[in-house]
Amino acid sequence: QVQLVESGGGLVQPGGSLRLSCAASGSIFSIGAMGWYRQAPGKQRELVAQITVGDTTNYADFVSGRFTISRDNAKNTVYLQMNSLKPEDTAVYYCHALVRRRVWDHFQNYWGQGTQVTVSS
Repeated sequence: QVQLVESGGGLVQPGGSLRLSCAASGSIFSIGAMGWYRQAPGKQRELVAQITVGDTTNYADFVSGRFTISRDNAKNTVYLQMNSLKPEDTAVYYCHALVRRRVWDHFQNYWGQGTQVTVSS
């Protein structure tokens, strides 16, 4: 079994910062990519940022320049540093990972439970 454990969410003022962390554990042979998605009420889940083992990064247009994604492959952990937060960033943020559990297995999608980020004055 693979488990993704998130931390770092909370309430911040506009312009403030948060750092989200997500650690993958369990039966893991390799991780192809990890990233963050978010979902606000009444909206579809959307990609925020993603990083591959080779350190290739992808950012949504609305977060580029404000957020930075990084990872520690040895610890199977991904981070999202969020600066200059805006009220429209308010959402549940979900950690995502593409995980290969066995050498003979295929990559599968795994999701964390989600952590609430609220930006409000």
